[in-house]
Order: sequence, then structure tokens, then C-alpha cells
Amino acid sequence: MTSNKTVLILPGDGIGPEVCNEAKKVLGHVNSLHNLGISMQELLVGGSAYEKFGKPLPEETLTAAIESDAILLGAVGGPNWDNLEYELRPERALLGLRSELDLFANLRPAILSKHLSDSSSLKKDKVQDLDLLIIRELTGGIYFGEPRGVTDSGNSAFNTMIYSKKEIERIGRVAFEAAQKRNKTLCSVDKANVLEVSVLWREVITNLSKEYPDVELSHMLVDNAAMQLVRNPKQFDVMVTGNLFGDILSDIAAMLTGSIGMLPSASLNSDNKGMYEPVHGSAPDISGKGLANPLAAISSVAMMLKYSFDLNEASKSIEKSIQEVLSEGYRTHDLEGAQNKKLTTSEMGNKIIENLK
Repeated sequence: MTSNKTVLILPGDGIGPEVCNEAKKVLGHVNSLHNLGISMQELLVGGSAYEKFGKPLPEETLTAAIESDAILLGAVGGPNWDNLEYELRPERALLGLRSELDLFANLRPAILSKHLSDSSSLKKDKVQDLDLLIIRELTGGIYFGEPRGVTDSGNSAFNTMIYSKKEIERIGRVAFEAAQKRNKTLCSVDKANVLEVSVLWREVITNLSKEYPDVELSHMLVDNAAMQLVRNPKQFDVMVTGNLFGDILSDIAAMLTGSIGMLPSASLNSDNKGMYEPVHGSAPDISGKGLANPLAAISSVAMMLKYSFDLNEASKSIEKSIQEVLSEGYRTHDLEGAQNKKLTTSEMGNKIIENLK
């Protein structure tokens, strides 16, 4: 079976190249194992691109991203570039790619492997079998709203939180459809007691729910949602929210699973073209030491095969291999476990491939 798909790999900065290397190895192995016909290209993005080209998102990278069928991103940023002008910072590449490719739907699963219950910061009974999906609107809201800036005097700064009905509706559809495929419950998170934007958000989501009578919709204020995620996370199945709230809530959910190094993400456009990336940052403090956990990047490849390429069997084979390796007691350094079963970044990648054979 060949599909002739192209994947652009953007390793980025810090531990990005290390985890991307393992994800690339796994993708290459699955590609040949299942004869998927996927070709890969690798280019610079973020701080590494700035060092070579003077900009975090070079034209060559953007063009290749537009032409590819899916993108695997490592991580961008680091203290080396913190003092650059706003437009030149590595993180601008990320916002640029999301905006240019219209990757408006961010899917952030928070799944706790039964083999890692002891690694969570919450009590075992609170997180055992946790399987939660947060859907975050990614190209609107306060991160992109205009006007924005700093006043001439430099004494104040301003950002604009803005959403249109159309933007809310399209992320709402993604969320309702995801809920239909899962447990048919959806919690929409907003701040409707204070923000006009959230009043509109709640109104649009409520109206949209009439088209999905099989999905039970609830609404929750964001401060309560943050508390409930820590108090009783298993009450949620699918959550949908705006850009700012989704950024914060998905990181809270990430820590419920024992390590942020375990979690993948997908950012999709309306054609299911996606950029896939681990949710962890560039972690420059552990860069080059073989300590990074590549499982989030490898899981991101599994999401890519599922969402952009509709290759469910190949996707499941990667997820199964990860669970088998964890069940055998192998861990990277961010996970609790027996010292004699601790693996380096590349050893973990090799172990996943070993179990795929």
C-alpha cells in the first residue's frame, strides 16, 4: 500500500532534534513495514533557523510546510533568543505556521498509561485510566487579536481578545464530532461571567449543540475547570475552549499523566492537514544529555498517521509498542521506575522499534 505522502520534519531547538530523531526513526520503520510510501524532508525552524537565516521561519521552511501533507515539529525557543525583538523570537515561527496553514484546531490528549499511574502527581484513584481530550482553538483569540502593542510612552501594553461566530462554530464542530466518536459528552470552557467574548462563545456553542443531539453539552467557567481538572479529572471526556484558556488547561492536564514528556498534540486545518508536536518545550537544560523523553514525539507520529493519513492500523501499532515497552518497565529519566531500566532518548526510540518488529 503506497500513499506518496510527504512529511516535513522541523526539529527546532533544545531537545527538539533529539526527540525528532527518534520519532523519525519510528516513522521510517513503520513506513517500510507497512509500505506506506511516505517521504521525509528536514528543514530548520525557530532559533536554529534564526542563527542561519536571521529569521525564525525562513521562506524555504514555510513553502515546504505549505506543500507537505503533514509536519512533525520538535520544539522551539531557548534562553539564547530571549532578548531578540518580538518578531524574531523562535516562538513566532510556531504562530506563523499555525496562521499560514490555518491550523485552527489543537487536539491535546491527556492519557495516563496504566503502567504509569504511580508517576502522576495525583492519587492513583483520581487518575487511573484517565483518557481526556482537550480541543483548543488555535488561530484566534488574544494571541492573534488586533490591535495589540505597547503605547508610545512604554507605560502600558494592550492585547485584544476577539472571536467571530465563524471561528467559534468551526472549532465547536471539531469538538462535537470528536465527542461523537468517544463518550458523547462535551464540556465547553469559557469566562462568560466576565467576558463578552465568552458570552458569544457560549451562545454559539449552545446553538451548535442542536445539530448534535446525541452529545451531552455542559459549560464551565475556566477557573472552576482548572480546579476540577486537579480535583476530579475523570469527570471530563472532551473539553473545548479558546486559545488562551486552552493553553493553560492543556498544560494542567499534561501533568496529570505523570510527565509532560508523554503527551503528543495535533494542530489541524479543515482538510485534516496537521502539524504534530510533543507538548513539552525545548528544555535546553537537558539538551544533548540523552535525558529527553521521545515518547511524546513518537506518539505525535501515531496521531499523524491517524488524523492526516487515515492509517489507523499503523497508528495503533506505534501506540501498542509504547504500551508494551512501558509494561516491560522501561522508563526515561523523567518517569519513576527502576534505575536499571532507565533508558536514554535513543535507547527508548530503539526499544519502540524493537517492539514494532
